[in-house]
Amino acid sequence: MDRQLLFYMHAGSGNHGCEAIADATLEALTSICANENYIPPVIISNSREQDMMYGLGERVKKNECEIVQERIIANDLIPHILYYVYRKLTGDAVSFLRYQFKDVLKKAGSYKRPIAVSIGGDNYCYPEMVNDLKLAHEAFLEKSMSSVLMGCSVEPDTVASLKDDLMKFDLITVRESISYEGMLKGGIPAEKVKLCPDPAFVLPVKKSGLPQGFVKDNTIGLNVSPMVQGKESRPGITMNNYRNLIKYILENIEGAKVALIPHVVWRSNDDREPLQKLYEEFKDTGRVILGRDASAEELKGIISACRIFIGARTHSTIAAYSTCVPTLVLGYSVKSRGIATDLFGTDEKYVVPVQKLETDDDLAEAFRFILENEDDIRKRLQEIMPEYKKRAVENARLIKELV
Repeated sequence: MDRQLLFYMHAGSGNHGCEAIADATLEALTSICANENYIPPVIISNSREQDMMYGLGERVKKNECEIVQERIIANDLIPHILYYVYRKLTGDAVSFLRYQFKDVLKKAGSYKRPIAVSIGGDNYCYPEMVNDLKLAHEAFLEKSMSSVLMGCSVEPDTVASLKDDLMKFDLITVRESISYEGMLKGGIPAEKVKLCPDPAFVLPVKKSGLPQGFVKDNTIGLNVSPMVQGKESRPGITMNNYRNLIKYILENIEGAKVALIPHVVWRSNDDREPLQKLYEEFKDTGRVILGRDASAEELKGIISACRIFIGARTHSTIAAYSTCVPTLVLGYSVKSRGIATDLFGTDEKYVVPVQKLETDDDLAEAFRFILENEDDIRKRLQEIMPEYKKRAVENARLIKELV
């Protein structure tokens, strides 16, 4: 790799999905470039402090990447006032984003043929983020950089409104077929868009010990998030479904344990909050375990030891799928439906949209299908996953080969 990669829109490793994407991409790049000159990529992060606490910090120590803290304008009073006045006077909306990425943009001329890589994920699925995503892209294009949108999901009916921005990328890798088909139907040229599974499918597994009480291959892993709760159709229905699911597992699977596994630990969006409530309700059974926070690789190690996994966070479910653990997804957007469809030919029975929860037993009912078919599901994943992972590496290979 003889070009400088600048990864941006990385939200910090307190979201272990963000960590997983960045970590797995670095893993793929270092493998592909093993016998070549390797310029360590720069990751522009919303929280370098978080990154250094987890797996990306280890990558820094091995000189596999550099992490640069982006500037947060809301935290800098005087620049905030000056830039606000400047933007009001000039109408220059990109100015705030130039400030955000200032420490990297000012070095643009010293980088070797830089490529700006927007870590896609489902960023473009959130209307409140789209304007800043477009402006951030413009900030890098102003420096005449090539640009990539990597590993994204996009709701098909929004492609038309995003087209002006999407067309400016030199390459877009899309992680599931529903978004991919939506891009093509929305007028994005096929030569610009490539279908590649999420980079996190090739995240390494780090086995650093299972939680106390965890029974390998007879523990059901559960993840729930405040984000998915915020999209429920009726207040409280998500937690009621998880309560009834735990009851069903304890009553119907002999000797099974339940491990509550967090995957995002941001102060404003912390999986441990709903999981702690569930733990308090069931801890006296002696069969429910509250997992600890850990790096994405370590969490994948724990999830890989589960018999079945039920998850709300996309990258917790990717950790399960990629280690051939039968998985039920409590989803809320195109990404979960698209990934399940690509793996199984359908998302029906494999994804329960949180918006469609109608009774307190919907999740337990969906779990029964996974339980009754767990051997077939596991076999299916074991058969397809080697090739699927090879395709996931294409995210890194396509970026490396970008001219």
